[in-house]
Amino acid sequence: MPRPVLVAAIVALGILAGLAFYLFAPLLATRSHGARLQAYLQDPAAHADWQIRAGARCGQAPFVFPTDGYLGFGYGDSWRVGQRHQGFDIFGPLPAGQTPVVAAYAGYLTRLPEWKSTVIMRVPHDPLQPSRQIWVYYTHMASPEGASFISAELPPGTTEKYVEAGMVLGHQGNYSGDAGNPTGIHLHFSIVLDDGAGHFTNELNFGNTLDPSPYLGLCGNARDDWSKPIVCPVP
Repeated sequence: MPRPVLVAAIVALGILAGLAFYLFAPLLATRSHGARLQAYLQDPAAHADWQIRAGARCGQAPFVFPTDGYLGFGYGDSWRVGQRHQGFDIFGPLPAGQTPVVAAYAGYLTRLPEWKSTVIMRVPHDPLQPSRQIWVYYTHMASPEGASFISAELPPGTTEKYVEAGMVLGHQGNYSGDAGNPTGIHLHFSIVLDDGAGHFTNELNFGNTLDPSPYLGLCGNARDDWSKPIVCPVP
């Protein structure tokens, strides 16, 4: 094989190997800590030391933890090629509708009329980058059939209601939009970018979200070390 062709082939193989690692490494990492999540779900009480309490502040983090539970999946986790998880999935120890969800930071809450399990809070000044506005998103707060577990103080259509950090917003549920395929009881928590005109962007797009890890004082990115449960760092 001529040398230029050989070099080109080696470069191409290197690119393919790098691409394969980029696509498949998150799948393998997610699978590894997914196995520990199954152990937790079988007996949450036996793994109380894996849980973080609602309202707990890890070190000097600007946000408090939004619910009781175990951080089962983190930012950037992946269940299929090309898909990346936009936030944290926190699995509580109690049945649906019983584990409280609290505001992680003060802000202005909106619940669109069609939202059964979701609220979003506008934070005018990102505590980590005060020049920008961010939105804090909470979802799955309903039963599989869509019976809402959101606080009665926050009915559908609520707009720009000021909420202090620590206020109870609702309770964990397992609503997926399809009653036959519930998500498992947990809170999905994410941080969403503003569109620059005062509106939140689409949370389903990974590029519209920020890693919650520094806001909560945790190492919950998919690239972090998940060999042990993710809990508040010991000072």
